[in-house]
Amino acid sequence: MISQLTGTVTAAGAAWFVIDVGGVGFRGHCTPATAAALRPGETRTIHTSLVVREDSLTLFGFGGESEREAFELVQSASGVGPRLALAICSVLSPGDLKRAILAGDLRALCRVPGIGNKSAQKLVLELKDKAGLLALEEAEPEAVSPGVVNESWRDQVLEGLQGLGWSTKEAGTACDAVADLAAEGAGVAQLMRAALGALAKR
Repeated sequence: MISQLTGTVTAAGAAWFVIDVGGVGFRGHCTPATAAALRPGETRTIHTSLVVREDSLTLFGFGGESEREAFELVQSASGVGPRLALAICSVLSPGDLKRAILAGDLRALCRVPGIGNKSAQKLVLELKDKAGLLALEEAEPEAVSPGVVNESWRDQVLEGLQGLGWSTKEAGTACDAVADLAAEGAGVAQLMRAALGALAKR
C-alpha cells in the first residue's frame, strides 16, 4: 500500500495532481483543498490511499493525514465507493464531517451530491461509533496557486464538479458564480473551491 509520496509537484488541476518521485510521475485524484495548496515545482509530501480494483489501480492524494483518514472512514459505510468518498471530503472538511456525523446533521451531509436524506441517515448510523476516532489536524496555511488562468479554466472546473457528482447545469451555474474571481487571475484549484462554496450556499 502506498501511504505517502514525497517529490516534486509537476502539475495540479481542479481535482488532480502529478508528483514526480525519483523520475516516476504519479497522477492521483484529490480534493480541491489539496489541489489549491500544490504549486508546480515545489517539493511536497502527499498522503495517499491506493484503491485496488480488478481492472485498475487508482491513487487518491491528500494534504494531511486527517483528510485521508476521513476518505477511508466514509468508504467503510455500505454503498460508499471512492468517488463518493472524494466528493464527501471535497465538500466537508474532516472536522465538519466528524461534527455532522456525531451530531446527526443530515442537512450538512446532504450538501454532497449523491447523498439524500436516507443515505445521510445510513452514514450517521454506520459511522457514528467510528467518527469519534477521527483525528483532526491544525489547518495549514493555504498556499496560493499561481494566478495564471487560461481560457480552459471553465472546462476544467466543469469537469471537476461533474466528476464529483454535480449535474452539468449545476456545474455551469457554479462556474458563472466564480467568473469574476477567474478574471482576477485565481488558479483553477482556487476556482474549484470557490465553486464548491457557491454550490453549498444554494
